Amino acid sequence: MMPRNESTVTKFFFVGFTNDPELEVLLFLLFLSIYTFTLLGNCSIMVIVWLSPQLHTPMYFFLTQLAFLDLAFSSTISPKMLADLLSEERMITFSGCIAQIFFFCAFASTESFLLAAMAFDRYVAICNPLTYTVIMNNGMFLRLVAGSYIGGFVHSLMHTICLYRLSFCGPDVMNHFVCDFPVLLKLSCTDILINEWIRSIFASFVVMGSLLIIFVSYSYIIITILKIGNRAGRHRTASTCTSHLICVFLFFGSGFLMEILPNSSTSEGQNKVVAVFPTVLIPALNPLIYSLRNNELKASIHIGP
Repeated sequence: MMPRNESTVTKFFFVGFTNDPELEVLLFLLFLSIYTFTLLGNCSIMVIVWLSPQLHTPMYFFLTQLAFLDLAFSSTISPKMLADLLSEERMITFSGCIAQIFFFCAFASTESFLLAAMAFDRYVAICNPLTYTVIMNNGMFLRLVAGSYIGGFVHSLMHTICLYRLSFCGPDVMNHFVCDFPVLLKLSCTDILINEWIRSIFASFVVMGSLLIIFVSYSYIIITILKIGNRAGRHRTASTCTSHLICVFLFFGSGFLMEILPNSSTSEGQNKVVAVFPTVLIPALNPLIYSLRNNELKASIHIGP
């Protein structure tokens, strides 16, 4: 990391959700329950796939990576948020804030690339079934997964390095429950134009690049499904993509809302509520979506059809 400029502010304070002690306890219990479910759900998927030889296919190995990313993504935010709900001083150091932004961005960007890789996997499985095992071999799987992680962490590193050029002279209060990139930029007393340009360019590349791969893959998938002669065959083939499409919609939809709301007239309170979805809720929903809609996974965990 580059050495940052000397700054008056060395720590920040979160406003959080509320100052009502009773409501804070209720929120703590709610978010603790969700985080516990996130841990159990995502760890269960990773263990089930690992212990079930019939699930040792690229599709399910991708699913274990998605589960790991959801687990890591939630663990970047939830423990600190839970501690702050029971603390009078919701404080985070400058270095802690940078670290939280780095891992938040890295895991989110990696998940974006991974969802695109999973769309490519579905395209090969449905449109080229006879050559699926040849194309999606271990080497290809490892390259796609490694590329997702490298791309995600390089993208995040670019942002966090640029944060070290900023100075913070006050105020030191964030009206949020997490170190959010746009909120942190607003507190800087340095020109943030370069940071905003870099963020916009790289974020657009990650999001638009991933969505383009997903769109093209599913365009071919839809064409192939429509060519299937019987209705049962079309339904069976389409059902293999349903869980992935739901995850794509939730992930990119919530991310899109997080991007547009800070620039709109929406209240800061509503912005925090929206931010709960990608940071807390979606990592808990993904294992539920896959476990309930995937027959092979249900069979492995002995859930009835």
